[in-house]
Amino acid sequence: MATAQPSTTSSDAETSPRKRPKPGERRIQILQTLAAMLEQPGAERITTAALAARLEVSEAALYRHFASKAQMFEGLIEFIETSIFSLLNQIAESRDGSVQKARHMVTVLLQFAQRNPGMARVMVGDALVFENDRLEQRMNQFFERFESSLRLVLREQAQAQSSVTPTVDANVQASVLVSFVVGRLQRFARSGYKRLPTEHLDASLVLIT
Repeated sequence: MATAQPSTTSSDAETSPRKRPKPGERRIQILQTLAAMLEQPGAERITTAALAARLEVSEAALYRHFASKAQMFEGLIEFIETSIFSLLNQIAESRDGSVQKARHMVTVLLQFAQRNPGMARVMVGDALVFENDRLEQRMNQFFERFESSLRLVLREQAQAQSSVTPTVDANVQASVLVSFVVGRLQRFARSGYKRLPTEHLDASLVLIT
């Protein structure tokens, strides 16, 4: 049961102004709020005016930390890249078998999206429609880099199985896995986050790897 809070008099408010966040903290707060707004199923294009209103600041205050809205989205993409590829590097360096590594890489990416629905919309491009073209290009590069990571570990598997075309085999399998991942992400975002990307994941990965 909540306890009553002492009322604040006007003199208290005057002597205790609201603490302003530091520049770095405000930047993070802006990105967190943008990500939270993207988590709303069926959310329309987010404007800087709506973002500023949610933060209870002026639009000019936003532009003191980001030169443009595109730069805000780039901040989200940087977070996605850093979060995912730091984990993928750890997986690639582990002692697991190649197939296990590939499955783990796919699982890590889909689990990240499931925990961060707003980021999932960025990853599949839904949140980037009508935004700067370079944002979609950067997300395309993200998936190309992800596919490259898969190819490296899957080529090891093909070589271990004495394949006469290990590079081709790895390229095909990596392409199939990326298509699977993108499809799961799109279904997650477009179902209003009802169809989880990790649904029957282990069984699905056994079938395609």
